[in-house]
Amino acid sequence: MRMTTDPKHLEITLETQVESVNLAEEMCLKVAEAAGFGEDDCYKIGMSVREGVINAFHYGNQEKPDKKIHLAVDLTTEKMIIHVLDEGKGFSLADVPDPLAEENLLSTSGRGIFLMRAFMDEFDVVPGKTGGAEIVMAKKLPMGNPGVNGGGSETASPQQGA
Repeated sequence: MRMTTDPKHLEITLETQVESVNLAEEMCLKVAEAAGFGEDDCYKIGMSVREGVINAFHYGNQEKPDKKIHLAVDLTTEKMIIHVLDEGKGFSLADVPDPLAEENLLSTSGRGIFLMRAFMDEFDVVPGKTGGAEIVMAKKLPMGNPGVNGGGSETASPQQGA
């Protein structure tokens, strides 16, 4: 059976509310599992999505219910790419304090970005097309993944002896 090389795209507009964090994480975890990511990578992807959406909710949209959070997931043959876009005023990565700097150790600011950078293979913040900030992060697909169509199967060798 041949695997499809067509990229997959999923997009959802979320309300600026706390419940959107879990919804975004669950959606991305389903895609990650279908793409063949293992438990550790799924945890890293889930935590990164949570942090990105929390930042969009709190810092970007300033918890204003009239603003939206836009989440998009692209699955290519090489990687899973996640976009989190808020409707705030945007920001520059250079302005985010380093959470490991001694003067910031007791501050919570910058920790989410630190985690996203550590957990994902690629991470960037770009100005959103309609304003706000867009977080773009990616995780390379594991070797021997089932492909973007979610097909394929893993085989285990039978256990010897009992």
